[in-house]
Amino acid sequence: MSPARQRVEIAGRQLAVSNLEKVLFPEVGFTKAQVIDYYVRIAPVLLPHVAGRPVTFTRWPDGVEGQTFFEKNSARHAPEWVRRVTVPSPGSSRGRETLDMVVLEHVADLAWAANLAALEVHVPQWQVDEDGQSQLPDLLVLDLDPGPDTGIAECCVVAERLGERLEADGLDPVVKTSGSKGMQVYAPVVAADRDHPSRYAKKLAQELAAETPDDVVWRMEKALRPGKVLIDWSQNNTAKTTVAPYSLRARAGATVSTPIGWDEVDAVRDGSLDPAALRFTTDDVLARVEEYGDLFDVAGARRTRLPEV
Repeated sequence: MSPARQRVEIAGRQLAVSNLEKVLFPEVGFTKAQVIDYYVRIAPVLLPHVAGRPVTFTRWPDGVEGQTFFEKNSARHAPEWVRRVTVPSPGSSRGRETLDMVVLEHVADLAWAANLAALEVHVPQWQVDEDGQSQLPDLLVLDLDPGPDTGIAECCVVAERLGERLEADGLDPVVKTSGSKGMQVYAPVVAADRDHPSRYAKKLAQELAAETPDDVVWRMEKALRPGKVLIDWSQNNTAKTTVAPYSLRARAGATVSTPIGWDEVDAVRDGSLDPAALRFTTDDVLARVEEYGDLFDVAGARRTRLPEV
C-alpha cells in the first residue's frame, strides 16, 4: 500500500483511506482527514436522518475549488458491508431504468463516503423497506431559496409563516439551514400517494405568494426572484433529493446544513439575533449537538396525515 494510503478500523470495519492531508476546503485549510473525522463524530445524529434513504453524493475529489459531480449509481464503489438497493430511475438522462444506490446505515459507511470526497450527502423524502422497495414519501420539505438582495433574515420570516401554517394543519414542523444561502422547513407526514406532498407544498407556496407577492415567489423563473424568497415546493418530487441534516456543504467555509430551533428563527425575524449567527461550521455543529441534542428529531417523530389537496 502506498504511503498516501492506509488501512484503518472504524466501528469494527476495515477501511482503506487515502490522501488524508489533502486540503478540500482551501479557504479554511480543512483536510480530508477532518472531513472523515467530522462525519464519524456526527454520525449518531446524522444516520437516523438518512436511514433507509438511497443516497446521492456530490463528490469533490480535488476540493471545493475543483471539478465536482453528482453520483447516484454509487454501489459499484462500495465495500461489501455497505447496503445496496436497486431503485427505479424514471426519466434518467442516461437512459437507465434502474440505479444501484447505497444506503448509509453505520458510522463506517459515512467514513467510506467521506474518503471518496463525497462532501455532501443528499437523500429523498422517502425510504425503502427491508426488501429495498420504495415507499410513499414520509417527509414534507419546503426549501427556501433567497433571491438577489435577500438572505437568511428574509428566509426566517417566511419559515415562521410556514411553520404556523403547518402547525395549523396538525403537523410538527422542524427547520434547518441549508448550509448555503437558504433554509428548509420539514415535517414528518403520512401521504396518500407519491405526489401528495408536492400538491400540498405547491398549494401552500402559492397561498403565501398570493398573500405577500412582494416578498414570496413560488415559480422558478429567475426574473421573478430579485428581492423575494422562493418557496421551492418541487423538492417533494420523488425523483429529487435534498441535502441531509448535518451534511457538510461544498462551500468555501466548510459550512454545515444545521438544524436550528424555532426560537432562533424568531430571534432573527425580530432582529434580536444577527442572521450571521445561523452560519455554522463543523465545530459549531458538534458543540450544538453536545449542548442541545438533535433539534431535527423527525426520524422517530409522530407522522401526521397530510390534508387532502
